[in-house]
Amino acid sequence: MAIRTVTKNRKARHEYHILETYEAGLVLKGTEVKSLRAGKANLQDSFARVEKAELLLYNMHISPYEQGNRFNHEPKRTRKLLMHKQEIMRLFGKTRERGLALIPLQVYFKRGLAKVELALAKGKKLYDRRQDVAARDAQREMDRAVKERMKNY
Repeated sequence: MAIRTVTKNRKARHEYHILETYEAGLVLKGTEVKSLRAGKANLQDSFARVEKAELLLYNMHISPYEQGNRFNHEPKRTRKLLMHKQEIMRLFGKTRERGLALIPLQVYFKRGLAKVELALAKGKKLYDRRQDVAARDAQREMDRAVKERMKNY
């Protein structure tokens, strides 16, 4: 099964605690598919929300296709996501009850179809981010020390 990643939301893992991930289909219009295949998409500041039993993706930017002329789409339009009704209702309950957010992590093509990896996430506080940076720095220092010690042998 060939999966070709189009774009990733790197900031999401820094700003949120990822609790669960889901795969959803992405409803696109004509030239959006060609722009996605060219890798011209951006997930920065995008989010998903359940409205009227439908899953919608907001603020995802797909650049207009260069040869698309008048058939081009609006870059930041709201796009529908495809999931089973039960999954959508489960996500709706979790986002309402616990105050969690639905954040897109990546957009990719799987068997020729555009998919979005959605994460059920909880926002990190500033001190959580600082702890993550401190832990990463400590790990880097330990790795460096081990490498230096191995070099001396």
